[in-house]
Parts: sequence; C-alpha cells; structure tokens
Amino acid sequence: MIKTDILIIGAGPTGLFTVFEAGLLKLKCHLIDALPQAGGQCSELYPKKPIYDIPGFPEVLAGDLTKNLLEQSKQFEPGFTLGERAETVEKQEDGSFIVTTNKGTKHQAPVVAIAGGLGSFEPRKPLIANIGSFEDHGVEYFIKDPEVYRDKRVVISGGGDSALDWSIFLADIASEVTLIHRRNEFRGALDSVEKVQELKSKGKINLITPAEVINVIGDGKVEGVVVAQSQHIEKEFIVETDHFIPLFGLSPKLGPIANWGLEIEKNAIKVDNALDYQTNIPGIYAIGDVNTYPGKLKLILCGFHEATLMCQSAYKIINPGKKYVLKYTTVSGIDGFDGSRKESPKAVVKAIN
Repeated sequence: MIKTDILIIGAGPTGLFTVFEAGLLKLKCHLIDALPQAGGQCSELYPKKPIYDIPGFPEVLAGDLTKNLLEQSKQFEPGFTLGERAETVEKQEDGSFIVTTNKGTKHQAPVVAIAGGLGSFEPRKPLIANIGSFEDHGVEYFIKDPEVYRDKRVVISGGGDSALDWSIFLADIASEVTLIHRRNEFRGALDSVEKVQELKSKGKINLITPAEVINVIGDGKVEGVVVAQSQHIEKEFIVETDHFIPLFGLSPKLGPIANWGLEIEKNAIKVDNALDYQTNIPGIYAIGDVNTYPGKLKLILCGFHEATLMCQSAYKIINPGKKYVLKYTTVSGIDGFDGSRKESPKAVVKAIN
C-alpha cells in the first residue's frame, strides 16, 4: 500500500505543478499516470511543439516545460506509479481513499486530485477509407520529433491552433508545407492565422482553402493525397507529399474515472470553481483540462491556478483545525513553507536591509 497526503491522477503539467504547491505546504504527493513517463500530452504527443502562453517564457517547448516542472518539484520527492491506469476508488471509514490501478497497485490518501488532462485520448481521424493502411507509413496524427520532416514534403490538414502552429514551425524545416482546410476561416489564434498568410505570401506555405483531403495514395507509403475543392466537389487534384498529418484534435475519454460516481458534463468532471475545485465527492478534486465549470478555459495556465487553490483546500482536510498563513517564496524561500514561521514581513525586511 502506497500512502501519501495527496494522490494525483495524471502526471502532466498541472499534476507536476501540484507537487510543488503541495510541497510548499509540507504535503507529500504521489502521482499515477497511464503513460510510461511523466509529462502527459506535452511529453507524449508534442514534446517539440513551442508553447507561447506560459508566464515568463516568451517561447518554451512542451518537452522542456515538463522537464522544468519535474526539476521544480523533485525537491519535494514525489512518488510515481507510471504505466498504470487508475481503475477504482474506495472511500474508507476514516475518510481516506484507496485507489487501485489496473495492475493492482493500491494507493491510500486523504485527498485525491484528478489532473488527468483530457483523460485517455484518441486522435480524430478523417473519414478516408484507406487511411489506416498508411498509418506509420507517412500518415501521422501527432508530431513528436519535427526532425522527421526535415527536407520532406508535408501536407497538414486542419483549421485549429495545432494545424496552424505546426505549419508555421515546419515551414523552416520541411522542403514544402501545404496546409489544407475545408473553410476559408480558421479557428486558431489570430496572430497564427496572420503568420500563415505572411508565410504564404513569401512562398513558404501552400495554403489550399476551402478544400479537404478525400484520399491517400501510394505504394506501401504515402506518395500523395487527393484534394477536393469544397465549393467544386467535382474538381479534384493530387498533391504529392511524403507525409500527411491530419490535425483534427483529440477525442477525450475519461476511462474508468467516469464510473467513480463523479458528476460528469460533456466528458468532463464538474467542480465548484467558486471555492476550491472540489467535485461532488468531498476530498476528490479535479484540476486542469479534465474539469469543467462556468467560464472554464482549457489552458495550462488555468491548471496551475486551480492546482494552487486546490492545495490550500487540501491542507485544511489533511490538517483539520490547523491554521495556515500564506507566505511568499520571495520572503520565506522554500523550506519555510510549513505554516509555522512567525516572522513578520517587517522583521524579514529589516534583516535583509
């Protein structure tokens, strides 16, 4: 039996930052993740994808972000159960929870924080009859290593941020990048749309809209795609390419967590965001992309905020009756965050001066 203060389900960015925030409160954490390594989707799906909305980082690769979060949290010595999926939860008479994985590993904690991102996920695939025969032979649904596409011809299909961002990124790596979208308008960030248009005008991206890929051709590997103009379905043409990357997003599934008695809305866990991101089961929280509430934004930044408030609430459950006084790391450092230091800010300032 693995015992801890906070059991975190999901070792992505939000789960890893929870370790740090809990550590400031002298609370120990253990993380469960079905993936074989920490980092969640950032490590598994797009480690080389740049992220632009993390405070203090004008640009950071997803893989580097998780490495930094691991480095930040390791001082608090979290435990990990990786390559195993949280399967069942049982509430004990003392109010704690026992979570058992699909491999039978048992964990016990007074607080459970579900930080499972989108849960288990599958790529949304285009409705192309023969696409399965080209998977891993030129058809990819995720980009893990951009170097695979160096000096190659690449066709990307999609209209969201991933399609736009990767088209921009690969414009300096691939020999040819073609972006195909079934509408003239894109769903991604306006600055990304403008950047794609700029690269198009410079001849670095081929932009085909409104259109869609209706077939993949090749002998054992991708050699081209058949494109149909949306407004003229009878007008079809072939774009020769080495790789076809349809980026239509992910189809999320909560998996076994959906059977835990939690209140679910549109495949996400409902929480009380007015207080502490607790679910309808006291002691079980949901933070990050896995939760939902009025005004929810699925951003890593929001997951960090939710993790911080969740830990404050968890502290009260784990230490009933004990008062915690908020302190700043710039004043108390890391080791002083146990709620017991009595120095006033004035005394600290005087000592510094």
